[in-house]
Amino acid sequence: MQSCEISADSTDDPLSSGLRRKRQPRIVVIGAGLAGLSAAKALLESGFTDVTVLEATDRIGGRVQSVKLGHATFELGATWIHGSHGNPVYHLAEDNGLLEETTDGERSVGRISLYSKNGVAYHLTNNGQRIPKDVVEEFSDLYNEVYNLTQEFFQRGKPVNAESQNSVGVFTRDVVRKRVKADPDDTETVKRLKLAMIQQYLKVESCESSSHSMDEVSLSEFGEWTEIPGAHHIIPCGFIKIVEILARSIPESVIQLRKPVKCIHWNQSVSKEIERVADHNSDLPEEDKGSDVFVECEDCEFIPADHVIVTVSLGVLKKRHETLFHPRLPEDKVMAIEKLGINTTDKIFLEFEEPFWSSECNSIQFVWEDEAESESLTYPEELWYKKICSFDVLYPPERYGHVLSGWICGEEALIMEKCDDETVAETCTEMLRKFTGNPNIPKPRRILRSSWGSNPHFRGSYSYTQVGSSGADVEKLAKPLPYAESSKTAPMQVMFSGEATHRKYYSTTHGAVLSGQREAARLIEMYQDLLQCRN
Repeated sequence: MQSCEISADSTDDPLSSGLRRKRQPRIVVIGAGLAGLSAAKALLESGFTDVTVLEATDRIGGRVQSVKLGHATFELGATWIHGSHGNPVYHLAEDNGLLEETTDGERSVGRISLYSKNGVAYHLTNNGQRIPKDVVEEFSDLYNEVYNLTQEFFQRGKPVNAESQNSVGVFTRDVVRKRVKADPDDTETVKRLKLAMIQQYLKVESCESSSHSMDEVSLSEFGEWTEIPGAHHIIPCGFIKIVEILARSIPESVIQLRKPVKCIHWNQSVSKEIERVADHNSDLPEEDKGSDVFVECEDCEFIPADHVIVTVSLGVLKKRHETLFHPRLPEDKVMAIEKLGINTTDKIFLEFEEPFWSSECNSIQFVWEDEAESESLTYPEELWYKKICSFDVLYPPERYGHVLSGWICGEEALIMEKCDDETVAETCTEMLRKFTGNPNIPKPRRILRSSWGSNPHFRGSYSYTQVGSSGADVEKLAKPLPYAESSKTAPMQVMFSGEATHRKYYSTTHGAVLSGQREAARLIEMYQDLLQCRN
């Protein structure tokens, strides 16, 4: 029979200090999004009893935010379950009956998942003309062919030439543009329409990547992101149900809302600052004053911990890493944070009394003819609306009413966030009138929109591999501190989770869930002997 007694002389064992005090390790999870909740759930279910989740905002869910208006639920954040085969989010939804109301039209195996596969996308120009369907289909086939080429640089190890600047946007625009211009069967008018469509497609791609521009997305790394096979799904009753399912087994006392963190004081062995901090907190028991980690909250409370799992967004890390950690993060981790990319993708929901679009139309795509030769997708502040790539028709209308969902990304999304609802509604209405050629389109009766970029608790929507970064940077971001060859030679004081830390599934909800489970698994393995004894 294995003994559960731990010698007080085991000072070289990173676990010994906590076990000598005959207590469970104290684990603090920062952030109650999908990653944080997944980590807390796994830890609690494995037998850990001293787990605390600190959430800066007044709600759980992080970048999942479902808003109920009337009978319908709208997603300001995460919308789709991307793939089903082995996807933990899909299985949570399926096992709990969340997909029963999903219509066949809301299931898509396409790369770009719209709300509905029913009907067709209308590609309209700023001159109020619809681009012929056959022209759109020809261009779409060409664009998708080139898109597939962008995957091969990583997947097949193809060398990236200097002309592409290692950029998905530069490469795609250059190759598609050359092929369009070289097509002997197209008239000059058709060629110009196709050239203008390049920019519109890249805007859509930028919204999907949550980048300011596809010019900033790494070509050599683009193919590493892995798509889970199977259909894409939405959750009619709201993606927040996934959050609620994860939180269901977590006691309410574990999660502390409105508890923003100011600083994580770590690595006591190289800094006496933690002791000084502890001395100023008279409420701390004497044994806690020697803790390896202290989480300093904005409300001046200092929470002792053995391990902290940080699940804040890459945007927050970029903005706050210098002050959020003391001592500061190692240089290679700082470099990873700075090299990886995150930007903003926002949604604009417009609700109308009656549809002005035809029953076959499932989206309105904005093609600016004057952008046929453009190299940049950055606009003056007053022209922020030119970055709106499209409006999707929410389907079915019996559930949502007559609602359009617009998409905008990058710096222009941040400008949009600064505008009031009236200005955004009026600007979008004018765009719709211009592109449809219908001056009688009424203003929407209601507008709802996201603001992920300016929210200090997120500072962006999700991550991407920026030019100059690689999957190795994702691995560096995910590596626990302090660095060690194994957890047997040094404790994992500060751990990192969240979608930006998953090398294959960054930017996704399943990436966030799996990253939380990954960090929990590290601790479960580390304390397996203790957990077995306690059980």
